[in-house]
Amino acid sequence: MSPELLSVLVLAVVFVIATTRSVNMGALAFAAAFGVGTLVADLDADGVFAGFPGDLFVVLVGVTYLFALARANGTTDWLVHAAVRAVRGRVALIPWVMFALTGALTAIGAVSPAAVAIVAPIALSFASRYGISPLLMGAMVVHGAQAGGFSPISIYGSIVNGIVEREKLPGSEITLFLASLLANLVIAAVVFAVCGGPKLWRQGAVVETGTAAAKGDAAKGDVGTDSGSGGGAGGSGTGGAGTRTAPTTTVTRTDAVPAAAVPLTAPVVATLVCLVALVVAVLGFDLDAGLTAITLAVGLSTVWPDDSRRAVTEIAWPTVLLICGVLTYVGVLDEMGTITWAGEGVGGIGVPLLAAVLLCYIGAIVSAFASSVGIMGALIPLAVPFLAQGEIGAVGMVAALAVSATVVDVSPFSTNGALVLAAAPDVDRERFFRQLMAYGGIVVAAVPAVVWLVMVVPGWG
Repeated sequence: MSPELLSVLVLAVVFVIATTRSVNMGALAFAAAFGVGTLVADLDADGVFAGFPGDLFVVLVGVTYLFALARANGTTDWLVHAAVRAVRGRVALIPWVMFALTGALTAIGAVSPAAVAIVAPIALSFASRYGISPLLMGAMVVHGAQAGGFSPISIYGSIVNGIVEREKLPGSEITLFLASLLANLVIAAVVFAVCGGPKLWRQGAVVETGTAAAKGDAAKGDVGTDSGSGGGAGGSGTGGAGTRTAPTTTVTRTDAVPAAAVPLTAPVVATLVCLVALVVAVLGFDLDAGLTAITLAVGLSTVWPDDSRRAVTEIAWPTVLLICGVLTYVGVLDEMGTITWAGEGVGGIGVPLLAAVLLCYIGAIVSAFASSVGIMGALIPLAVPFLAQGEIGAVGMVAALAVSATVVDVSPFSTNGALVLAAAPDVDRERFFRQLMAYGGIVVAAVPAVVWLVMVVPGWG
C-alpha cells in the first residue's frame, strides 16, 4: 500500500472513530498527524507542526473572545435590535441582509474569512434571538462571502486571474465573478427555502416590546411569541448586573418598527467603536483579523474586567481543538504529497470531460479541509495539459474549479465554517457541527457535478 493511500485511509478512520465514539476529532487528528507523520512520512515534530494553522487559531480565539465580550456587555443585543429596525421588523430579510453584507465586503477586497469573522457573530446572535436556524444563517453568511469573492478587485479574483494569466490560458474576469455570484445566490435561495425561510415570511414583522411584562399579553392574543435568548450576560434575563430584562419578541402581521430595547451604555459604545475599528483595520489596512480582534478584546477587558471573566469561558475551545487538529493532519498530507498525488492521478485520465469533473470533486473535497486558494493554485495548473487540447473550454473550467473549491467553505473544517461554528451562541455545538458537516457533505456531493454540467460541458471559452 502506498504511503499516500495509507494516509487517506487513516483520515477515514479518524472520521469513523470521532462519529461513533464521540471523541473530539481534533484530538484524534493530532494523534494521526503524529503517527502518520513520524512513521510513514518520516517527519520530525517540526515537520508535523508545520501544518498547524497558527493564524486560524488566533482568528478563532480572537474573534470569539471579542464577540463574547460583546455578548456579555449587551452590544450584540443592541446590534440585533438595530438590524430589526433597519428592515422594519421583517426578520425574514435579515439572512439576506447578512448575505449581501458579506458579499459586499469580499467584493471590495476583504479576504473571505475576514468578512465572515466580522459578520458571523452578529448574524448568529440574531438567529439565536429570533429562533432562526443557525444553519440557515451561517450558510447565508458563508455563501454571501463567496458570492462576492471573485470580483475583479477581490483577493480571490485577483489570485485566480493571475494564475490564469501566468499559465497563458484564456480568461474572463466577469464570467468568473458572475459564475460564483449566481452559484452562491442559487444555493442560498435553496437553503433559505429548505431551512425555514418561508416560515419566517409567514410570521410577518416582529415588535420588540422592551419589557418582560408583555410576555403575558403576547401569550394570550398575538400570533406567536419568542422569548429573547440573546447570548452573553443579560441575554437570558438573568445575567449581567441584574439591571436588564430580556426583551420579549411579539410576532405580528404588521409593519411596526421595533423599539430599541438595549441602552447605549459606555461598554456598548466602546465595543461598537472596537467593531468598527476591526472592520477598518482588516479592510482598510489589511491587518490580521485575529490579532486585531484579540488586541481590541484585551483593551475592553482591561477597562471592564468583569465582562472579561465571563467572556474567556465562552471562547470556543473545543472548536479550536477540532479545527486545528484536522488542519494539522491535512498539512501532513500536503507535506507527504498526498494531495498532489491525487490530482496528478486524475489529470492523467485520457477522457477530458471525466478528468474535468474529477478535478472539480478533488477541489471541493480538499478545500473542505484546506485552503481554497491553495487548492485552486494547484488544480488549475494540473488542468493545463488537457485544456491545451482544446476539447475543454478554459473559461468554463476555471470558473467551475473556482466555484467547486470555494462553495464548500461552509464545512466546519474550513476557516469560514469554523468561524460560523465558533460564533453561534446558545446552541448545541456537537449538533450544530454535525449539521454543518452534513450540509458540507451535500454541497461537496452535488455542486461540482452541477457546475461541471453547466460550465464545462457547454465548452465556455
